[in-house]
Amino acid sequence: MKIILLQDEKKLGKTGDIVEVSEGYARNFILPRKIGVEATPKNLNDLKLKKAGEEKRAKEQLEAAKALAERLSSRQVEVKMKAGEGGKPFGSISSKEIASACQEQHGIELDKKKIQLMENIRSFGTFEVGVKLHPQVTARLTVKVTEM
Repeated sequence: MKIILLQDEKKLGKTGDIVEVSEGYARNFILPRKIGVEATPKNLNDLKLKKAGEEKRAKEQLEAAKALAERLSSRQVEVKMKAGEGGKPFGSISSKEIASACQEQHGIELDKKKIQLMENIRSFGTFEVGVKLHPQVTARLTVKVTEM
């Protein structure tokens, strides 16, 4: 019997896979637990439409991420930092501060978890910071750290 999986199952496959299982296993285990449905023509068509919709959504998200990456690469975010004795920087700049400065200055909302800092910025100057917008798109954001 052919079954369309509705959720990932360790020994069978991933969501949306069409698998061949024995009739008893399907009727007694898979169907009652709603792990899968029988592969009827209607269910196969529904699966096909669902996959097409997901592909379209993924393509739109990729295009939006590329457009945002282009906008970010042409922008510069200025973050002010306190200076201690002798003009030496006091503290550090974290990804949270960069995200809030980007929101204030350019109106672009970034998730602080998506900003890729190898370590917090602890000096004045200009730095290139990576922003992971999509699994396939990473933007470069210029961060200028100045004295308060």
